[in-house]
Amino acid sequence: MKYDISEISSILKQEITKYKSKLDVSAVGRVVEVGDGIARIYGLDNAMASEMLRFENDVRGEVFNLEEDSIGAVIYGDYTNVREGSDVFGTGQLLSVPVGDELLGRVINPLCEPIDGEAPIKTTSRRFIESEAPNISERQPVKQSLHTGIKSIDSMIPIGRGQRELIIGDRKTGKTAIAVDTIINQKGQNVICVYVAIGQKESTIAEVVETLRRFGAMDYTIVVAAAAADSAPMQYIAPYAGCAIAEYFMYEKNRDTLCIYDDLSKHAVAYRQLSLLLRRPPGREAYPGDIFYLHSRLLERSAKLADNRGGGSLTALPMVETLEGQVSAYIPTNVISITDGQIYLQKDLFHAGIRPAIDVGISVSRVGGNAQVAAMKRVAAKLRLDLASYNELLNFARLGTELDAAAQAQLDRGARMVELLKQPQFSPMSVGEQVIEIFSGSTGLLDDVPVAQVSEFVASLIQWLGKQYLAYATEINTTGKLSDELAAKLTTAIKKFKETRKQQS
Repeated sequence: MKYDISEISSILKQEITKYKSKLDVSAVGRVVEVGDGIARIYGLDNAMASEMLRFENDVRGEVFNLEEDSIGAVIYGDYTNVREGSDVFGTGQLLSVPVGDELLGRVINPLCEPIDGEAPIKTTSRRFIESEAPNISERQPVKQSLHTGIKSIDSMIPIGRGQRELIIGDRKTGKTAIAVDTIINQKGQNVICVYVAIGQKESTIAEVVETLRRFGAMDYTIVVAAAAADSAPMQYIAPYAGCAIAEYFMYEKNRDTLCIYDDLSKHAVAYRQLSLLLRRPPGREAYPGDIFYLHSRLLERSAKLADNRGGGSLTALPMVETLEGQVSAYIPTNVISITDGQIYLQKDLFHAGIRPAIDVGISVSRVGGNAQVAAMKRVAAKLRLDLASYNELLNFARLGTELDAAAQAQLDRGARMVELLKQPQFSPMSVGEQVIEIFSGSTGLLDDVPVAQVSEFVASLIQWLGKQYLAYATEINTTGKLSDELAAKLTTAIKKFKETRKQQS
């Protein structure tokens, strides 16, 4: 019996096409090499860049390097469960994390899995950890202020909703303290906060969480923790995961959000470790060539959305740690050039007891002034220049040069303003209280108060006004303005308080 070859082959082709949709052998690969959170995989021919992978034991990973005969992937989670020779499955999807209101008040890892020992998190929404930043037509200018509750920042380096303001300084100069105070001050301000801890000690993260709980700030805060003990891949995706969570509230709920990255220096070190293990060529300070793109694609996602996109905002407060004040190092200069200003904390000022230790000369806000309330603009208009002049004059006076009466008066006023701007931790102030304190100093009403007593004097003044003339601070908080009439009333009230103190003493 003769068989028609063409007829047989057509029948075989028809049978094969039935199974083609069910069986895809190209979606399974094999681990060739594994270690330090990195895996080299053979066999995933159709893998795409940044594709999510599933290893055995339900460990997740991501495609990083696409090479001629293999794939370089990073492993998220416990990479000790991945063995050489084990199977890897391609998902055909980009890496995403669960997002939603259910995350509020929780401490999670960068994969949005709870690490606070409480109930599992069940959400209905997911977002890609990498997403495009909104374009110019989708944004609007920054016009609304995000109050930190810290006098020296809200008066001289104001932050607007949708801005990216860098907090930079040596270790142990109070960077995290500013971030925590800012989160605490958002109570009742309708702002969702996301605090991303990258490479911090677990005890430090626990301390921050406990502080936020104590002040009732965890109700509107999500903590994403990638501790120092976690792998470099987990530290690498932490800020992107935190940004994706904040974006959910910005895009889907049209809310104002605040995202704090603490800190991007450790994030860059984690990425450098990944890149060197994946044999990517090193550049300056051994960082890979795309280190600038790493942070710019993260921070560009911060924006104040246009009204036709819901009007939500994402404000970013990235932190960068310097070594011995080297602001001109590679990572600090990169992030400074991406952000809309920086708050520079100086170690010498910190040790001198000036806290927050903000260096007014280097610190700047490039857009926040547009969002500052009118009352603060009025009382703090010359504050930066006055403090800069004071510092210059102080250096001159140290030489032992005799000063004329005007210069001496300026020196005395400056010393009182420095004392006035000191603020203890975990004591954020309302705008009205800040305006009243700065008004009392800038108008010369404190010129006869001894410098050592200025901090105690203004604290007592605010307390006294809260009892006797509460309407003054309330009016500033409500209207955002300081009228000539209110300024006159404040002057009278402050003089009355000084007389009361004299009689008591």
